[in-house]
Amino acid sequence: MSEFHVGTHHSAAASPEHVAAPISADAAAEALRHGPRGALVVAAIAVALLLVGWLAFYFLLFLPRGDVG
Repeated sequence: MSEFHVGTHHSAAASPEHVAAPISADAAAEALRHGPRGALVVAAIAVALLLVGWLAFYFLLFLPRGDVG
């Protein structure tokens, strides 16, 4: 059986060099002015790929098989 050593854990955030410098409210507002543009672009690309895939299945697989029944 392995031996576990339980010691105190030191967080990286406890060291000042790992913590970002505080910014002003104006700088924060400027950074957030345009919102999450990159996330919206990634989401739009994902939705577009899903739509293209669905249309490909519909026109290339389902329609050529004809009516059900």
